[in-house]
This record gives sequence, C-alpha cells and structure tokens, in this order.
Amino acid sequence: MGTEPTNQLGQYLRARRALVTPEQSGLPAGSRRRVPGLRREEVALLAGVSADYYLRLERGRDRNPSAQVLQALARVLHLDDVETQYLHDLARPASRARTAARHRRAERVPARLHDLLAAVGVPAFVESRAFDVLASNPLALALSPRLAPGGNRLRSLFLDPAERDFHRDWEAATAEFVGAFRQSIAIPATGLADGDGGDPHGVAHDSRVAELVGELSLASGRFRALWDRHDVRRLRGGTTLVDHPVVGELKLHRDKFPVEGLLLVLYYPDAGGDSAEKLQLLASWAATTTEDAPPGT
Repeated sequence: MGTEPTNQLGQYLRARRALVTPEQSGLPAGSRRRVPGLRREEVALLAGVSADYYLRLERGRDRNPSAQVLQALARVLHLDDVETQYLHDLARPASRARTAARHRRAERVPARLHDLLAAVGVPAFVESRAFDVLASNPLALALSPRLAPGGNRLRSLFLDPAERDFHRDWEAATAEFVGAFRQSIAIPATGLADGDGGDPHGVAHDSRVAELVGELSLASGRFRALWDRHDVRRLRGGTTLVDHPVVGELKLHRDKFPVEGLLLVLYYPDAGGDSAEKLQLLASWAATTTEDAPPGT
C-alpha cells in the first residue's frame, strides 16, 4: 500500500501542534506522552471538531475546511496573524495558484532600479523571492562581498563560515531568514487543486527554490531543523548588528520595498551616530579599493 502522500496543510498542522505544550493548552502533561506537543485528538477537542475530521485534515483527505474551523485551529495552535493567514492560504489552493502565476514572471531588475542603486548612499541591493541577489551597489559589496549578484543570501548565511562572524546574533538571523523565506515562497504547486497529495516542502512549483531547499537541508542541520518547524515570518525590515572586518561593529536598520515581484533592500544607520561615521569610512575605503584595483578586475 505504501505511505500516504504528504500535503502542505497537514504538514503545517503537524509541525505547529508539536510546538504547543499541553500546559499551554490547559491540559495535564501526563507521563506517557509519545509525541511532542499536542496529540491529534487534543487539537480536535480544543478546536471543537471531531477527531476523525481533524485526522482527515492532516492526511489531506479534506481540502476545504471552513474559515471557522481554520480560525479555531489557529487559536488552539497559538498562531499569530501572519501564521493564521498562512494557514488560510494553505487551505485555498485555487487562489494560491493565481498568486503563483504572478510570481513566476521573469525576475528581471528594471533599469530604474539599477539607477536607484547607483544613486543611494547606503548599502542597497535587489533580491528575488528565493533570496538570490540580482543587483547590488558598491557599498553593499563593501558591507559584505556575499551580497554580490549571483549569490544567495540563505546559502551564504548557512554555508559560509564568514557569516557567523558577520552577524552578531547568527542564531536569531537564521531563524528570521528561514521564516521570511517560507513566507516569500509560500505558493504551493497548482496540482494541489487536482488532489495529487501536494508537495512536502511546498516548493515543487519552482525548481530554483526546490534546489535551494534540498541543498541546504542536506548541508546544514540548522537549516533542516528550522525548516521542519514551519515558522512563517513577515517580510519586513528590522535592526541588525554586524561585525565588519574593516570598520568594526555596525548597527544598521534594514527596510525592504517590493518592486515588480522583487525586493529592494536598504541598510542604513541612525543619522549622526557612530555607525553613520563608520559607514562613511567604509564608503571611502570601498572607493579607494576600487580605484587601486588593476584594470579589468
């Protein structure tokens, strides 16, 4: 008979219930629990659905749960707004197929973005939804050579030892990147609407993403553990501390702006602060390095 095909909604439900403790749900922990987190029947009880119905959801036998059921599951699994929306999207393959068509357009950097990268006085680059770097300005390269076009930010983060030294809190950075990555590529294969059982990673529709997830899952235990959690985080900016080999510690704000299916990413310091001065020094160093480089390099 073989094993039953996996499905994205079921995988997400299993991953999230494994993270909720009985104590968080007001249930006795007991001493003979064989699974981390909540049992299926406990989730069903707390959500007000039958255990058989919940089992069908996890096994992909019911692909049309109502909004009320999804909201109840989100409450039981302690999902935030972003995770709740992700849960609803997983249960609506038809609408996600339309979104997939929009995202499958060629990832080409418009000429005006190249002009913008050249004009701004802060590290800036353009990335795809798979976190491939498509274009960057000289100051971004001075901040990190791993921001060169053709690189991938996830691959660098997990596989390049220099990234561990670069990020002041590498553990937090990896968790944030993987959650944002899953949100960015959260568009399952259109075949889900045809009842084919789905794709266990949610990436079969995009060979580039599938290749990247497969590579990182094999090469990095840290990535594999984070990927299996199914965390979802909003694509947004923030503040990060990095250790630069030339100018030392930099505190930089990060903002991301969507442009035609791509993301424009800017790193900038507080005006007048120590990091602003260091960034100016970095810009001068980068300009000097470029001027001193042999022709054709």
